[in-house]
Amino acid sequence: MGVVLIVLAAGYGAVGGWLIPRALYRFSVQPDEGWREYCPEGHRLAGWLGPARCRDGVRAAAGPAPEQAATPHGYGGPVAGVCAASAAVCAGLGVAVGGRPEAVVFVGLAPALVLLVLVDRAVHRLPDPLTLPLAAAAAAALGGAALVPGAAGSWRLALLGGGALGASYLFLHLVNPAGLGLGDVKLALSLGVALGWYGWGVWAAGAFLGFLYGSLYGLSLVLRGSASRKEAFAFGPFMAAGALTGVLLGGFGA
Repeated sequence: MGVVLIVLAAGYGAVGGWLIPRALYRFSVQPDEGWREYCPEGHRLAGWLGPARCRDGVRAAAGPAPEQAATPHGYGGPVAGVCAASAAVCAGLGVAVGGRPEAVVFVGLAPALVLLVLVDRAVHRLPDPLTLPLAAAAAAALGGAALVPGAAGSWRLALLGGGALGASYLFLHLVNPAGLGLGDVKLALSLGVALGWYGWGVWAAGAFLGFLYGSLYGLSLVLRGSASRKEAFAFGPFMAAGALTGVLLGGFGA
């Protein structure tokens, strides 16, 4: 049964990864720009989910000229890598959490976290339409999981963990706005909910590991001469990696 669950989780993650590239392209814009509505060749994008490839779109026309049919073409990175990353994250959660009710929540929301990480890597931005719904969905879904027999966590601690990590990141943002953005604060809400589910020990470990991973990466850049001490880099991926490590440890421990 455990192998079946892991395979199902990996398959779900692969499908979720297949749906990410178009959203990644549309969300990967600078803070003063609107979400992308056209591919690089001017074809209107259809929907938000799916591969980054034009098939039946149309090219925006200038003036009274008729719109032109789109030639099928890709405009994003390879789908295989995104699918593999999402599948690996979901499979790892399936291994750690097993058949407990919270596994559905963690695996179900993992592709959205992968999307956030990729957007942050691309443009150093964590969009509100992703971070805030993710936090609300994590809190609500874990509340449902807590009602199912066999759940190994605490919904009350999950809510407290989300508030505590969000408040901690808000304090750090106010102290050093250039170091941590408000997007990091909003992402911390959902990560704190996930970490708090398994208790304060897991919460502290996941929060600490996020800073540790980010610090080690920043130090490696400085040592290689690739960046100065004050140069900013996307911190969301390290927050997510720390939280994922914490949840995996919590799942195994439970």
